[in-house]
Amino acid sequence: MKKTLAIVLSICAAAALLGACGKTEGGGNGPMPLITIIMEDGGVIKAELYPDKAPNTVNNFISLANSGWFEGKVFHRAVAGMMIQGGSPNGDGMSAGFPYSIKGEFANNGFTQNDLKHTRGVLSMARTGIPDSAGCQFFIMHGVYPSLDNEYATFGKVTSGMDVVDKIATSPVTGPQRDQLVAKPAIKSVTADLNGYEYAEPVTIPAQQAPVMPPQEGTTAQQQEGSSTKSRTTTGAPQDERSQE
Repeated sequence: MKKTLAIVLSICAAAALLGACGKTEGGGNGPMPLITIIMEDGGVIKAELYPDKAPNTVNNFISLANSGWFEGKVFHRAVAGMMIQGGSPNGDGMSAGFPYSIKGEFANNGFTQNDLKHTRGVLSMARTGIPDSAGCQFFIMHGVYPSLDNEYATFGKVTSGMDVVDKIATSPVTGPQRDQLVAKPAIKSVTADLNGYEYAEPVTIPAQQAPVMPPQEGTTAQQQEGSSTKSRTTTGAPQDERSQE
């Protein structure tokens, strides 16, 4: 009897271990690509990406990394306790001239399979007030911010290097909203290890352009109705600004 019980317990333990191998704390299942962000000052941020949550967003990020897009780009924006943002073409938060956008893979845009929350270390895509306007700018969460959940396409989570994120997030800032980094840390490279994931080039749409400004301090989505923003984003929310051309 004892021997039989021991065998049953061993089988249960093995099954639990196999289940854990396919899922991480961040919520990903199946093969998860791994990315490494190396900063010019030597800092390293590593993260895993979740194709089961946002497949096209993951493919887009891998495509940008493989093309060398992020080399020399900077983190231009930081809100301590919220996030750091980077990847814009000229380091100013604008994406004018970036050739395409991707569909927003988040719940309030009809993409309900993405339930990854905006918790510390999570990667997500910046966008304008237009849901399908993300392209090249991304942000890394410095804290927990539930008001961003279901409004932005989360797609991965930092596995090591949060000390680098902490350093950037708490660096001196300037500007009207006190969110523009005085010294903009540059990215040396971003590399992707597919880790068994079957990568495909992202599905893109024409660049979605709108004259968007980040929500102002103290305003609400209702107060912004009738403006060019018409966004449900909250104060300080990550924005990928595109000029109207």
